[in-house]
Order: sequence, then structure tokens, then C-alpha cells
Amino acid sequence: MHTMKSVLCVLFIVAALVGGCVFPAQAQKNSASQEAVAAAVLAYHGALASGDRTAALNLLAADAVILEGGGLESREQYLAHHLADDIKFAQAVPSQRSAIQVTVSGDVAWATSTSETKGSFRNRDIDMVGAELMVLSKTEKGWLIRAIHWSARPRS
Repeated sequence: MHTMKSVLCVLFIVAALVGGCVFPAQAQKNSASQEAVAAAVLAYHGALASGDRTAALNLLAADAVILEGGGLESREQYLAHHLADDIKFAQAVPSQRSAIQVTVSGDVAWATSTSETKGSFRNRDIDMVGAELMVLSKTEKGWLIRAIHWSARPRS
């Protein structure tokens, strides 16, 4: 009986040690993935701000959807209708973004942030706060944006 308790005790200690090794490895993997997702989101905003249309499009998956102002656009519709204006707006009006919060679940991630935007665009004063949600998936090319949802309102 004493030997059985000793074996169980040793098994418990080994299980605890193995478990302790697995969780930090998983946490490191998630941390690296979270950083890669945040980098993709920042790269997208950087592409808009620098006017690099090609870089922005390379970060959007072929089936990406953009939701803004109560509407929904496919990648092709966004390319044809709003990408050029988003680039001009990003270049003309500075935004202060909050830290990006990232959640990773396997090969899918979502990133959220808020922003404050103040300046002038097309002879209009801009003073607004906004929120952003991006859904990304891990591909052979890295993390690609599958969906963007932007909302904004005048600062109160």
C-alpha cells in the first residue's frame, strides 16, 4: 500500500511537471501568433497611410469582406469603390490607435482596437472616435485579413 501511494505521488509530480512545460510552450506559440496578427493589422494601416495599394491588397484574402457605414463590400467592390478614398483619408487625417487586442484560436484570429481621428478631409473638419474589428486566418502567405468591420462616430 505504501508503494502504491509513492507511485501515485511520483505520477502526480511528473504530470504536474509535464503540464507545466506544455502550457508555457502553448502560451509562447499564442504570443508569437498574436504578435504576427497585430503586425499584419499594422501593416495594413501602414499600407493605407503610405498609399501602397498593392501592399494593402496583398493583406486582404481573396474572399475578404469589408463592413462599414451599414454596408458590406467584397474585396473587389472595396477595390473599385472605397480603397482609394481610404488611402487618401489615411494620408490626410492622422489617427491615434489604441493597442491592438488579439485573440488567436487555431488558424483564425480576431483583432480589435479603437481610434481617435482629428483633422481635415475634403474641406470638412474631422473629429471622431472609431472601433475596428479584423478577422484574419493563417495561410501559407502568413496572416491574411478575411473581414474588416469599421464603425465611427463624432467625438461627443
